Amino acid sequence: MYAEERQQEIVRRARAEGRVDVVTLADSFAVTAETIRRDLSVLERAGVLRRVHGGAIPVERLGFEPALATRDAVLISEKERIAKAALAEVPEDGAIILDAGTTTARLAQLLPADRELTVVVNSPVLAAMLGIKPNLSVLLLGGRVRGKTLATVDDWALRPLSEMYVDVAFMGTNGCTVERGMTTPDPAEAAVKRAMIAAARRVVLLADHTKIGNDYLARFGGLTELDLLITDNGLDHELAAEVEATGVRMVQA
Repeated sequence: MYAEERQQEIVRRARAEGRVDVVTLADSFAVTAETIRRDLSVLERAGVLRRVHGGAIPVERLGFEPALATRDAVLISEKERIAKAALAEVPEDGAIILDAGTTTARLAQLLPADRELTVVVNSPVLAAMLGIKPNLSVLLLGGRVRGKTLATVDDWALRPLSEMYVDVAFMGTNGCTVERGMTTPDPAEAAVKRAMIAAARRVVLLADHTKIGNDYLARFGGLTELDLLITDNGLDHELAAEVEATGVRMVQA
């Protein structure tokens, strides 16, 4: 097992069990305790675990929300595969919404320059990235900019969404479960995401496998509101079966 694979499994166990300890992990992976400590240090720097005495706990258990730059450095290849798969859902013309997020940002980078699309975003970062593409008409939703995610929120973002209707909304999420649907730590971001879903003919969720099976404070939609879930091939088979049993079409890139 490569170090990255072991680290992903450590994160999965931490989120499933609420905590992991060094000795148990070392026995489980047949490596030294020092190797596990190095793994935990890597994962703490990535912002997904917090070291505690003898082990680590997932940051969401402490109520922490990793910053954008931290999240962007995690699961890079998985997010790129998800974004490439999402390209098939982009219309030849018309209007789309791109939710703020690290996976949707990779889709933004891949949008073909020759398509005449209106792209609605709630991220100044995405607006700057897309604004230089000649055939795209980019609409940036106003509002308060959250420092953690650089997403615009509150009434100035919500009001325009109530008056639009786009072909596809490409959404991101912090958590996604069969029981609670799609969730995020911040109620203000949840409100904008909810409005984006309401403003779209079709809804496509882009979520790497670490998001599936976890939930956060603020719910913004149920799985029945999704037309498609695109994730990566690291998703646990049982979780995948639970999601598909709800009737949601799922693609694993």
